[in-house]
Amino acid sequence: MLSDRHYMRDNSEPYRSGGMSVMAWLISAVVAGFILQNVFLRWFNAGYFIEGNFALSPEAIMSGKVWTLLTYGFLHDPRNLLHILANLLGIYFLGRELIPQLGSRRFLIVYLATVLTGGLLWTATNWQAGGSVIGASAATCGLLIIYAGFYPNRPVTFLLFFILPVTLKPKHVAMAVVLLDLTGFAFYEIMGALSPFGIAHSAHLGGMLAGWVYFRYVHDREWRLTWRFSSHTRSEKRPNRKEPARDDTDPAASITPNRRDLKVEVDRILDKINSEGFGALTPDEKRLLDSAKDLLSRR
Repeated sequence: MLSDRHYMRDNSEPYRSGGMSVMAWLISAVVAGFILQNVFLRWFNAGYFIEGNFALSPEAIMSGKVWTLLTYGFLHDPRNLLHILANLLGIYFLGRELIPQLGSRRFLIVYLATVLTGGLLWTATNWQAGGSVIGASAATCGLLIIYAGFYPNRPVTFLLFFILPVTLKPKHVAMAVVLLDLTGFAFYEIMGALSPFGIAHSAHLGGMLAGWVYFRYVHDREWRLTWRFSSHTRSEKRPNRKEPARDDTDPAASITPNRRDLKVEVDRILDKINSEGFGALTPDEKRLLDSAKDLLSRR
């Protein structure tokens, strides 16, 4: 039954509980990186060991440490607690809204893609100037762009300076962040100067670019080949058996010929939701799911 699936039990927060574990793992990884940085820095006076091997820099790439294109996103300034807190809050509040739409696996892939793209653009921009970069800001910015794409006009209230409540629309927040980073990138970073904002603008822009490409070109496409589902959608005709009359106005009846095959099709759709998120469903699949919930409950 549909009610047996955990993501069909609570209509107020659909499909949310099954995807929270990936966000918990990401947050735990970021926190673990921050703790290790502080342990090596404050207890062993060897903070250079973590950042030297896992922070992103042109020198690290030239020496073959290509993994730093991802690992830099799990490190933060050990002397600045606000740096990691801002990113953790962004990952949490954006992630809890996006995981139901993307699904756990896709969310993780998109998250890592924003980190990687941000790292690549930062490295290309600073190849001659050198330096190093750490932080999950590229991922946070990328998730913000995807969120603004899904919910451009949803009012969101922020606590400015943790005191003053300010309500804005996600599309306006995204535009402001893009404008800030484009300004810093054009007038400071690309010229080899340090940004007065203390921000790696190119990494932010790379993360936002990955988020925009995903939302614009990837999200509505199927990630799996259709032939993998062909065995689920075939109807098996049995001799000397009458099939029940179907109502052509019912989407469930028009797509699937009988109750047994309907259950198979519903299971396939629910598995797709669990792996890819509700937003990956086609309009026909959504209509079938709505109709099947009532149809399968009939005795």
